[in-house]
Amino acid sequence: MGQRPPIIINRLDAERLQRLIDNATDKELAVATLLEEELSRGEVIDPQEIPDNVVSMNSQIRFTDLTRGRQMVRTLVYPHALSTVEDGISVMAPIGAGLIGLKVGDIIDWPLPNNSEVRLRIDAILWQPEREKQHHR
Repeated sequence: MGQRPPIIINRLDAERLQRLIDNATDKELAVATLLEEELSRGEVIDPQEIPDNVVSMNSQIRFTDLTRGRQMVRTLVYPHALSTVEDGISVMAPIGAGLIGLKVGDIIDWPLPNNSEVRLRIDAILWQPEREKQHHR
């Protein structure tokens, strides 16, 4: 796996994500472990300080799966919100966990459960709560 780009995480997101990690089921354990690694290496800052080019929770992003040559638009959500967000991808899903904290233009090599890897590139942030001054979303 290549070196991962630096990431920035909203302090409120980090607290909520840590609770998800702490309560992960056996099925979620592999993703929770990766997510915890990301949290530990990320720069955690207040929501008001998040740059508008950073993927935070509830951001709608356009990204490309460079491994498969597919571009997607998804909203990064907590697992409980999946049923209410049409284009949602859970932060506890293998690809969802790899998106948090990345900046537009970043490329990350991210492990998948089947012992393969996916290479993801952040192309655009179409909507971000912090940019819209929704700091507690």
